Amino acid sequence: MAKVIPFNGLIPSPDKVSKVAAVPYDVVNSEEAAKLAEGNPLSFLRVSKPEIELDKGLDHYDDKVYIKAVENFRRLCKTAPLLLDKQKHLYIYSLKMGEHVQTGIVAAVSVEDYDGNIIKKHEKTRKDKEDDRTKHIYLTRSHSGPVFLTYKDVANIDGIVTSAMTVGPLFNFTASDGISHKLWRLSDEQSGKLSELFDKIPFLYIADGHHRAASAARVGARCKNENPNHTGKEDYNYFLAVIFPSSQLRILPYNRVAKDLNGLSSDEFMKKVSAKFAVSPSKSPSPDKQGEFCMLLEGNWYNLKPLFDTSKFNVIDCLDVSVLQNYILNPILGIEDPRTSKRIDFVGGIRGTGELEKLLKEDKAKVAFSMYPTTVKQMMDIADAGEIMPPKSTWFEPKLRDGLVCHNF
Repeated sequence: MAKVIPFNGLIPSPDKVSKVAAVPYDVVNSEEAAKLAEGNPLSFLRVSKPEIELDKGLDHYDDKVYIKAVENFRRLCKTAPLLLDKQKHLYIYSLKMGEHVQTGIVAAVSVEDYDGNIIKKHEKTRKDKEDDRTKHIYLTRSHSGPVFLTYKDVANIDGIVTSAMTVGPLFNFTASDGISHKLWRLSDEQSGKLSELFDKIPFLYIADGHHRAASAARVGARCKNENPNHTGKEDYNYFLAVIFPSSQLRILPYNRVAKDLNGLSSDEFMKKVSAKFAVSPSKSPSPDKQGEFCMLLEGNWYNLKPLFDTSKFNVIDCLDVSVLQNYILNPILGIEDPRTSKRIDFVGGIRGTGELEKLLKEDKAKVAFSMYPTTVKQMMDIADAGEIMPPKSTWFEPKLRDGLVCHNF
């Protein structure tokens, strides 16, 4: 059963929280991070992406980067300041993006549960990215960016969360991107009841943050080996997470653009696609339902519907992104491994289909595919089956902010 426990949160002062809060380190590159942090010495990006304060030519994995992260984190703790709760608590974190609202529980979750697959995964991790966050977490001695977890809804948990939100939050601010953020600190009684309820939940699922979770597990193992008096109760045995009921999650499509047609003319390419799909002009750049996708070629949008039955495919092959990969990207465009190919790019749905049109208009791509979003149920089914989703299958919005609550160890 899932261990979800209170912890001593490290939290910015309410009057500075809007300046501290930052987008996750892995959704912006260094140039974008530098621009976001410009003129704001309190931005948590100076901790999560400290290379923005160093020479541009420096390797992002250089020791100087991690030394700067520690230096900036310590400075931020003093100047923001970041205040450590004296008592252990669970917290509630609510985000609103347009009309969409999702509310989760900020908690410490167990490395042992991660290793034992109580916390289920659906994505492969890359060693270089794991190495980076492992070193960052170990040297700062803090989990500063939460892992995004989900669970199958439990009415009693919803009731406690709703009741706790009837009082004023610790903070309430709207970020520059229009997303509002609220945080509540739960009482000892509320925290204890929620921990007891989660103790009856068999599994948690990683929605986003596989590299953070894997890195936290590595740090926990290292700290355990370095501690001759290890008991299993130390803070390094847990990592920071925000846990949302699955019904509240919002997945956007992860669209694809191919830079060339693999030596084919547009007519030759269309003929090959038409052999496997019913192709028709589309009035919309986005598909209306699962099992179909839209294609942009030479300025025109087309709807593509498979001419084969996908209902008997396994949990991986039936995904729209798998159908696209297995019947167009690989056999027709010659893109065998989308993880490593330089001939394909991925565009998160938050950027819209207008971004696809822009890329083709600027001749940076030759064909684009607009996808229907993968569902939370599909993600959970794949995790339950012990399988791995194809790369870039899900894009979650809104993004959780780094620096709102840290978990030190």
